[in-house]
Amino acid sequence: MNGQKRFNLSAWSLREWAMTALALLVLAAVLLISSRGIAAGVTGDVRGVRIGGDTQRTRIVIDLDRSARGEVIDSGARGDVVLTLAGVGAGRGTDGAGSGLVRHWRVSASGTASRVHLGLARTARIERRFLLSPGDGVAHYRYVIDITATGSAPINRPAAPQSEPRRAERPLIVIDAGHGGRDPGARGAHRSESEITLAAALALRDELLRSGRFRVLLTRETDVYVGLSERVRIARRADADLFISMHADAGADPATRGASVYTLSEQGASRAVREVTRTDDWHRDLHLPGRDPSVDRILLDMTQRATQNRSAQFARVLLSHLEAADHPLLRRSHRDAGLAVLLAPDVPAVLLEMGFITNPDDERALGDAARRRRLVRAVAEGIERYFREPAARVQIAGGPVSGG
Repeated sequence: MNGQKRFNLSAWSLREWAMTALALLVLAAVLLISSRGIAAGVTGDVRGVRIGGDTQRTRIVIDLDRSARGEVIDSGARGDVVLTLAGVGAGRGTDGAGSGLVRHWRVSASGTASRVHLGLARTARIERRFLLSPGDGVAHYRYVIDITATGSAPINRPAAPQSEPRRAERPLIVIDAGHGGRDPGARGAHRSESEITLAAALALRDELLRSGRFRVLLTRETDVYVGLSERVRIARRADADLFISMHADAGADPATRGASVYTLSEQGASRAVREVTRTDDWHRDLHLPGRDPSVDRILLDMTQRATQNRSAQFARVLLSHLEAADHPLLRRSHRDAGLAVLLAPDVPAVLLEMGFITNPDDERALGDAARRRRLVRAVAEGIERYFREPAARVQIAGGPVSGG
């Protein structure tokens, strides 16, 4: 009996040791991420910028995921308010038009901190600034800056920020024309899916390039076959900012019509992790430290979760623009699945079913060049909004703003 007790005690101690070690490992990973900012692909901590007021007094509210410490670099006397926010990252950075005393604003990375630049319409000074903790129905932190005009003469300057992004920093969009070559996809009365998807992909490429705001890469430009995993590798090798796969749906009922957008399901996310971690050097592919497999796995999970969130945010933006363009949508238009082309853990990705090739009305619309241009124009506008308003959470300047 005493031997059995000693055995139980030993087993209990082993479990206790294992749980303690696991807790310390997770804590070390969290500290590593916080102190070094190595979580590649994790979204920035600046959620958005809101501006309101008039040409005498203006309030700027910066929504944050966590607490921050502000330090003023330029207080506004020379026409700019510049400060850093230590403790929060800027993600990919963002900018926009202002309101009131602020002509334009920009948030960019400054080491591990964020740098906030407010280009003023006239000289002003910072009246006060403070941090609001979550509360009063708001779940995140807010850094508030109140500025007051000190001069009446407008500042003679361009409306846009002086330092435009380098051309190479334009977002890279990978457009995937579904099927192709020996895989024609679904068939309608007059066309194959691969024919329609290629025409739409080429039209979307032209629309995006015409804007001058994006770089574009196609997985195929002719009627050739490209494997599903290769389509994903193309996007990952190019370090794409967004992957959109173009398809045409099919159904047994010819009356069914309308577009839908797919993002990765939770089951698909598990499959993606298995695919990525099959090789010994998978951490290098994701730019992870590689010193501790457990830490790398935690960072991979965080990266993938951030990617899924961005994919879902783009899906919602895309559907809103399709709806605004009067493009028919399925009743449940945002769907999820474990589709192979959505498996990249570090590239936001959606699969757009543009309509049902088995529906006569949808097939005619997708086969008509003019109507197809209207569709891809709505898609391009959705892409522009997604990158103009990161995470679709940046509220347009000029609306009513309080501290909340």
